[in-house]
Amino acid sequence: MGFVHLHCHSEYSLLDGANRLEDLVRRAAEFEQPALALTDHGALHGALAFYDLARRAGIKPILGMEAYVAPRSRHERRKEAGERGAYHLVLLARDEEGYRNLVKLSSLGYLEGYYGRPRIDRELLERYGGGLIVTSACLAGELAAALRGGRWEEAHALATWYAERFPGRYYLEVQAHDTPGQAELNAAVFRLADELGLPVVATNDAHFLRPEDHAAHDVLLCIQTGKALDDPNRLRYDRGLYFKSTEEIRAFFPDRPDVVANTLRIADEVNFVFRKQIHVPAFPLPAGVPDEATLLRRWVWEGAERRYGAPRDALPAAVRERIDYELRTIERLGYAGYFLIVADFIGWARAQGIPVGPGRGSAAGSIVAYCLGITNLDPLRFDLLFERFLNPERVSMPDIDVDFCYERRGEVIDYVRQKYGAASVGQIITFGTMKSRAVVRDVGRVLGFTPAETDRLAKLIPSSPAYAPSVAEAVDKVAELRRLYEQDARVQRLLDTARALEGLARHASVHAAGVVIAPGPLDDYVPVTLPPGKNSPAEGIVTQYDMASLEKAGMLKMDFLGLKTLTVLQDAVAAIRSRYGALRHPGTGQEFEHLDDLPLDDPEVYAMLARGGTAGVFQFESSVATETLRAMRVDRFDDLVATNALIRPGTLDVGMHLTYIRRKLGQEEVAYPLPELTEVLAPTYGVIVYQEQVMRIAQVLAGYSLAEADVLRKAVGKKDAELIAQELERFVERAVARGHDRAAVAALADQIRAFGRYGFNKAHAAAYSLIAYQTAWLKCHYPAEFMAALLSSVMDKTEDVVAYIAHCRELGRYLPRLEGRGIEVLPPHVNESDWKFAVVGEAPGRIRVGLGAIRGVGEAAVASILAARRADGPFRSLADLLERIDLRLCNRRVIEALVCAGALDGLGGHRARLFAAVDATLAAAQRAQRERASAQASLFGALEGGVALSAPPLPDAPPWSDRERLQREKATLGFYVSGHPLEKYRELLALWPVRCAQLADHRERRIQLAGFLAEVEVKISKKDGTPWARLTVEDFGGSATALVFGETWQRLRERLQPDTAVVLTGTVSNRDGDEPPPLYVEDAQPLDDWLASGAVALELRLAPGADPALLPEVARLCADYPGPVPLRVRWRDAEGELLLESRRLRVRPHPDLVDRLRQRLGPEAVAWAWRSPNGREP
Repeated sequence: MGFVHLHCHSEYSLLDGANRLEDLVRRAAEFEQPALALTDHGALHGALAFYDLARRAGIKPILGMEAYVAPRSRHERRKEAGERGAYHLVLLARDEEGYRNLVKLSSLGYLEGYYGRPRIDRELLERYGGGLIVTSACLAGELAAALRGGRWEEAHALATWYAERFPGRYYLEVQAHDTPGQAELNAAVFRLADELGLPVVATNDAHFLRPEDHAAHDVLLCIQTGKALDDPNRLRYDRGLYFKSTEEIRAFFPDRPDVVANTLRIADEVNFVFRKQIHVPAFPLPAGVPDEATLLRRWVWEGAERRYGAPRDALPAAVRERIDYELRTIERLGYAGYFLIVADFIGWARAQGIPVGPGRGSAAGSIVAYCLGITNLDPLRFDLLFERFLNPERVSMPDIDVDFCYERRGEVIDYVRQKYGAASVGQIITFGTMKSRAVVRDVGRVLGFTPAETDRLAKLIPSSPAYAPSVAEAVDKVAELRRLYEQDARVQRLLDTARALEGLARHASVHAAGVVIAPGPLDDYVPVTLPPGKNSPAEGIVTQYDMASLEKAGMLKMDFLGLKTLTVLQDAVAAIRSRYGALRHPGTGQEFEHLDDLPLDDPEVYAMLARGGTAGVFQFESSVATETLRAMRVDRFDDLVATNALIRPGTLDVGMHLTYIRRKLGQEEVAYPLPELTEVLAPTYGVIVYQEQVMRIAQVLAGYSLAEADVLRKAVGKKDAELIAQELERFVERAVARGHDRAAVAALADQIRAFGRYGFNKAHAAAYSLIAYQTAWLKCHYPAEFMAALLSSVMDKTEDVVAYIAHCRELGRYLPRLEGRGIEVLPPHVNESDWKFAVVGEAPGRIRVGLGAIRGVGEAAVASILAARRADGPFRSLADLLERIDLRLCNRRVIEALVCAGALDGLGGHRARLFAAVDATLAAAQRAQRERASAQASLFGALEGGVALSAPPLPDAPPWSDRERLQREKATLGFYVSGHPLEKYRELLALWPVRCAQLADHRERRIQLAGFLAEVEVKISKKDGTPWARLTVEDFGGSATALVFGETWQRLRERLQPDTAVVLTGTVSNRDGDEPPPLYVEDAQPLDDWLASGAVALELRLAPGADPALLPEVARLCADYPGPVPLRVRWRDAEGELLLESRRLRVRPHPDLVDRLRQRLGPEAVAWAWRSPNGREP
């Protein structure tokens, strides 16, 4: 006799079930059990994923849940003394009606009955009971409570109620484990069943897979409840709640074979087959329009006329043919309504002035999307393929993801809710899992490790976007972790437990972008829940299914993404129009209505990027992107698109970007796999860069349709070696059949196979490169306005603000029209600043830090200051400010923060005097405001000015020292503005090879780092009691951490004092888990001493044939920059190399000097020669 588990919990019974879905299914298959039920607590999160896994394993899936039933009405938010807030009840879907009702009950438990957990009640069970099989559940069931409490009549009545409402579908449940009270409950259930003639079914309430998993599950419960494992009062589960074999269940009920047989009876009754259907809401049609396809055609052709500036009959043939083809495909697949919906909400957003991106992903390959305004990239101009987006031979829902201004994305979602109904629109759930580092910390806390101990162990596990190994992999590959595992039994227990729990779902959250729209109430189609932390649906609903399950369910889902760069673009253009009246090219005077109108061939923009001026340029800020653009001497939009695709891990690993650069510069011959591919690969110099090129190759060589070619493209992108081999073999045979050389085609197939690991979507690269170009254009021609908008977008990220302020001051290196000067960034000021960073003064302007950047000064206080300034003009003094603003919003701390940040500079005295005057002036202002509001003021009301503030004079106070002024400024803003402790070294550090923010680019390298010691934190090693230090090092662009251990700290401690400028020598950590990596210090020297030692020289490296007459000109140029640094000339000729050092001419390390010398002698002829301890550059 067989057996079927009908009461099982997976990891989606969050922090209660430890079973992974695939493990449950695999275990059932091992036990040759014909069916399996999934009954997670109150929700159906894993239902469809479980359904697919079970079907593929040849096991009948039974979808269910262990519901929470309120003791009375689900609307009651109270419970009687000694009463449970909710009782357990198992519900199983017998058929399609049962599944729909299960979805509805699970949803209503959240939407109507949520009280600590999602609760339903008997009224809902009566209304939505069709097609459901019900079992009485566990010790936490309502029937169990009555039986265990000796309330026999109540138990009779309850069982009778269910039996009458679920005739032939209600079973009493007995369980096969030894939890205290379970044996007595089983006996009572048998007795009740005999008296009422009800069937009994055996279950096991499986929460973990094997007996040996009990210990890990015990820890999981402690993580859920926040308890320690040794807490005697914590929640505990019986060791028997594992997934038992058929024999174990039968052995538990040797005298009652019927309870085992009834599991098969229930499984036989279940006849539910999930059939995927596409659920797209109907788009509201205007009067007289018969269907969605007709309206779509109208909108598309109208859009085409606008896009291409010609009536339909006069449009280019290629445009008309492409539109007709795409429309036929869209209509045949039934997606006309989908395109209308997307076009509608994007059109609404644009009409409201909400920035929308030019496109994202493969949708940019559709001319229909372009004509509808969904995308802003002409797919014909950029050779983008529709089939990469929507392929009639690979039927799946289209996927149009849209970028919106991150500040106003919510408005678009609200519009969609209003248009289609709040009940029909939801956001999408996602699950945070127990990642390797986090699970080590969780388990360590439960097992009694100190936070420091668990933190140390967790940090031994690498963790970066490129490499995040599992706990097991880390133990295997990290020597120190392996040593601790092998030598310390406590650590071994922790890591073994962490390994068992790793990857399980830990919590639910809302997907950052996903939105789903249903044709009717969402819970008619999929189960829904509440946003995490909310107790009612007033703030929206969330699907219980994640993205993958929603795709299986056929729901219309899309991503509404918030992109800060769009906000930056909008803010910059608004500032430009406010200051100059219009968006124009400063050189030609050409005016542009939209950024989309910018020509993509502006040589000044590409020259800026080729000089390395990429900071703030979307997608191209990384060091590898900067160096790639610089090395290739970027000069066209296609280079941007290619670079976007090439600076990915796979392509970088194989050096494709270097091949592209060499061929572009003529340093390597451009070669093509076959001559027929010249047209396809010429734009990328014979390098296969894009997925669309693979599709074109299949079309040209093998005669594939683009739809067939997309099937090949998708196959080579998968990890299924058999599928890849099958598709490539077909490609080779078809190409050979068309007369191409087999060996050449086979070699090309090998290239395509390798390309599958890193191929990139050209449509996405082109769309995002368009945003990148727009940011670069604004930065090039309106640097102050662009950088102000950029700084505003990162106002809450101090490290980014510091880096961008430093870049503002270096802009002259990249923009010749600034004549070597940067953009000055000024402290905030109540008379010029807004909430955000703003541009002031004549062009090119200076940037004022926004008042919103001041810590402790909130939006309400800033709004009061701005309102007062708009009403009555600039503030004249501290007293004038305090008299006019709302002092209920601006308390003493706010005013002191304004003083320390420099926002009151010039209002009557230096910062120390203003700070000292705050209390007295504030008290006088409060008194004046009270009097103005009181009846006493009525006597003066008719007099102009009313009650005036009689302000006390500013007290005498000595000015703060530069150090104190800067310290207070930084404490208030998080960064320096009016000066910097390293100011006198600014020119030198602008040329320093390695900066604080760049340590991640120099892993495992020995370097020298120059900076200011902002913090020196001395610690004591728990291992051997020796002192060591953690240093915070700052330069103009950011900060870094440096660590000094043992004897090195003892030797260097006198040199490593806070508030000093130093040069640190050491090795950058190579542990991937360190983000950003620290510097392990080996030596340190005061920066002044380092300079005095002659550690750096300016070296001119002259090649054979150089004109000696250049030297006097070079000497005159260097004389304009006198300073302490030696000047050397390294002269190479056929006989060898000669190194000369001037005895009299020394220079100042200034970027302008280097730029002028390189213009005269060549970019490779000028370099700083650094004398570091190991003879290499720092």
